Amino acid sequence: MAKIGIFYGSTEGNTERVVTQIQAQLGGEAEAVLHNVSSASADDMQPYSYLILACPTWEIGQLQEDWDTFIDELADVDYTGKKVTYVGLGDADGYPDTFLDAMGLIHDKIKDKGASFVGAWPTDGYNFEASKGVVDGKFLGLGIDEDNQKDLTAGRIEKWVAQLKTEFA
Repeated sequence: MAKIGIFYGSTEGNTERVVTQIQAQLGGEAEAVLHNVSSASADDMQPYSYLILACPTWEIGQLQEDWDTFIDELADVDYTGKKVTYVGLGDADGYPDTFLDAMGLIHDKIKDKGASFVGAWPTDGYNFEASKGVVDGKFLGLGIDEDNQKDLTAGRIEKWVAQLKTEFA
């Protein structure tokens, strides 16, 4: 079985496209399995040593609708020995005060549950004012702005996955 579980919610398809690219960079389905949170449960998360939690930020700092329903499942997962990271999608120009807040909202639910957190990503090159997804000057995971910086997405994924491979080792 794959070691990496990628759990995502995607309304318009951007997050699904991004996590599919991440899955391919990680070595495909043999290494990483995609789970849409619209049909997932805490039991689906349990077998994985490594979790990537991917959620776009909607409206003014809100979780994507499937994540809004799924987030309570996170309390039922045993994170002991697991390494967790995040992927956040957002619109920095349209919502500069809540850019990638969803990462922070999810992190707040599990930060004290025994997981190790990896995959922090620099905020350099992003134009935003505030984010709950930033801790100690870095994003909690990979930040993607498909609305304004789509041309940077592939390069960011490639660099972040290379970083993850080291941090997951």
